Formats: sequence, structure tokens, C-alpha cells
Amino acid sequence: MRMVDLIMKKREGKALTKEEIAFLVQGYVKGEIPDYQVSAFLMAVCFQGMTEEETFALTHEITISGDVVDLSPIEGVKVDKHSTGGVGDKTTLIAAPLAAACGVKIAKMSGRGLGHTGGTVDKLEAIPGMKMNLNREDFFQAVRDTGLAVIGQSGNLTPADKKLYALRDVTATVESIPLIASSIMGKKLAAGSDGIVLDVKTGSGAFMKTKEDAKDLALEMVKIGENAGKRMVALITNMDVPLGNAIGNSLEVIEAVQVLQGNGPEDLTFVATELAANMVYLAGKGTLEACRKQVKEAIDNGTGLERLAAMVSAQGGQAEVIRNTALFVKAPLEKNILARESGYLISMDTEQIGRASCILGAGREKKEDSIDYSAGILIHKKTGQAVKEGEVLATLYTSKEETFTEAEYCYLKALVFSEEKPQESPLIYERIALEKDDKS
Repeated sequence: MRMVDLIMKKREGKALTKEEIAFLVQGYVKGEIPDYQVSAFLMAVCFQGMTEEETFALTHEITISGDVVDLSPIEGVKVDKHSTGGVGDKTTLIAAPLAAACGVKIAKMSGRGLGHTGGTVDKLEAIPGMKMNLNREDFFQAVRDTGLAVIGQSGNLTPADKKLYALRDVTATVESIPLIASSIMGKKLAAGSDGIVLDVKTGSGAFMKTKEDAKDLALEMVKIGENAGKRMVALITNMDVPLGNAIGNSLEVIEAVQVLQGNGPEDLTFVATELAANMVYLAGKGTLEACRKQVKEAIDNGTGLERLAAMVSAQGGQAEVIRNTALFVKAPLEKNILARESGYLISMDTEQIGRASCILGAGREKKEDSIDYSAGILIHKKTGQAVKEGEVLATLYTSKEETFTEAEYCYLKALVFSEEKPQESPLIYERIALEKDDKS
């Protein structure tokens, strides 16, 4: 078998066999196939696509290329949740504790933020003392004791994906649904849960800019998971507006706690509780409507918040800051952004707003960049709201005064005003599940 033949075959739009894909992935991980040949193959995929069978085979090879986590020592149904990334997306900090409070086991591996999107690991590390690199036994014990644990991804989890993604990033081959789906699902399948809820974002702050592309990606990932024997649900959610009002690590943890206390922003509460209800549903805890009621009860009786505090304590963090968020370190500098005109706020370029938070120090452009956990943005006016000239649109937080000018410019550039009120868009566009399920 020769790599050049596989490149030619894919270039001509023909499907590769499972054996050919295994040869390609395994050879690349071992260093036997050079970057330039795999680059040519990836570009051919971008133009010609892949069949479902090819995508399944690629996902399988990515999954088994490194460690595959066996969660069977943890009793009960284990459910994972994955978001394709967005701005203000702190739903894991809400949905996972709520699902755990309803009896679902959550053994989750999450990533860090890069560019305009935030990462769950970074948010949790804003909690003093929080350990995100537990060994296998401590990870499992935390789940047994508290119902959930969230840690950073293992160093040897899906090495094929690490190599392929790094190559895609520098060869303009990222935007391919089969390649995106196999990358995400390879990691999720290697993480070992029985069911997976996917939060596929679409809009200006998402990787998938159109609802059509988001649906295609969601359907592809659901099929991959079902084919691998997992229970799957995907929600297509709106990322044309930041989720909630807080952007930045400690600010987002505080807002997640507010939701678990029952007084968080309506949009964040709705999306996070729907994700939690679907996680509980995949664990077989009842109809979707019954699971929604269980999740609501976990907020009302405080057990969701207690699960988050218990997880933090089990992972070495100071649970006191969860019970009293005033203990979080505050940014030393803040600045209000004032409206320069009156009218309705009709759109927000969410990616641009995410970049503004990075400028303040809340995110990283390169993996080695450090983060200011107290930096970020609190939004006071969102799409659809009326604004008067001079009103506060948002508050910026940082420890570097020199970042204010650029961040404010970036934020204001993201906003569009009009005299007419815009139509309201749904927060969740669609729910995708292949299995016949009882949603009543």
C-alpha cells in the first residue's frame, strides 16, 4: 500500500477502505508518512468529502491511536457533554453539576481556550487550588464520591488527532465537516462515557457560522456516536449573541453559580438546563419532560450547587468561593463602555467580543500565553434591547490599563444599532437524535 495511491484515489473522489484509512493514520502517528503527503490527503478531503463509512473509520483510528478510558469501574451510567465552543459558554459548570444531582455520573475531560473562545479548564482553574490533572484513580474516586469530576485532557488521549489538527491548522484544511466530526468524536469516544450530549454552536461567535453547516456537523457526529454504540443527542444552539452576561474566567464561574442559585441570566439558564435535562435523559432517568423537572428541582433545592462545591473540594479547590463568590479575586481596574448613540442593538459580532476579552487578558492567542483569571467583560446591553446614548453597554475588567483602548474599540466595533427593534432568534434551533425517544 502506498500513500501516493491513497492521495490520488481521494483526489478523484473515490472512497477509501477501512484498511487504507488505518494505514494512513497509523503510519502518520508512527512518523512513517510525512506531513506533506497527509497535507495533500487532507486537502483532497476538503474538496471531495468523505462517505459515512470513511468518517466512521477515521474516527475509530483517531479513538484507538492512544489511551482509551475504561469507565466501567465507576458504577452507573456515565454521560459526557461537548460544546463546539463559543463566547460566554460556561454551560459545563452548570449542566454537569445539575445532571450529577439527578444521579448521573459525569467523568469529563475538557480543554483549554484558544483564540476568541474560552475553555472549561481555564474557567475552573480560576478557582484557587483547583487541580485539573488528576491521576486515573483520583479521577475515578472523585466521580464515585461526588458524582462528577472535570479534568484536563490526558497527554496520550488521541495522539492522531493532535497531529492531524496541528497540520489542518496550518494547511487551511480545518473547515471540513468529516474532519471536524472525526476530531471531536474521536476524543469523546476515547473518553469512555455511555452517552454524549453535543452542544453545536452556530452564529457569529461559533466555528459553524450557518445553521445548515451546524446541523450537518451535528448529524454527522450523532451518527458516529450511535455507530460506536453510544446514546447521542445534539442541540443546535445560538451563538450570534454571547451566552449569559459574563465573559472571562472567574466572572463566568460566578455567573454559573448564580444560575445554580436560581438567579442567573435567562438565556444561559435555559440553554444550560436543556443540556442538563438531555444528559439526565440519556442516563435513562425518565422522559425528557420528567428530566427537565428533575433539573429544575436540583436548582430549587440547591443540590446542583452543592454538587459543584463538592467537585471543587474533591479536586483540591477552595469550595468557599463557590458558596461565597465575593471571595474571588477582583480585577484591579475596570472601565465602563458608554453608548455613543441611541436605538436598538440589532446585532453583536460575538467573535469580536470574544477577542476584546482576550485583549484584556482573559484568553490566549497562543497555547503558551498566560491568563489573567480576573479579566473579562460584563455585558449590560444585548441584542434586541433599547439603548440610550450615554448608557453603559458593558464593563471591562483587567490588570493592564493599556489594554482598555483596544478592547473598547474592538467591543464597539462588534455592535450594530438601528431605529427598529430586531426579530428575536431562538436560543436552541433544533434537537437532533437518531433513536426513537420519548420527549413527552
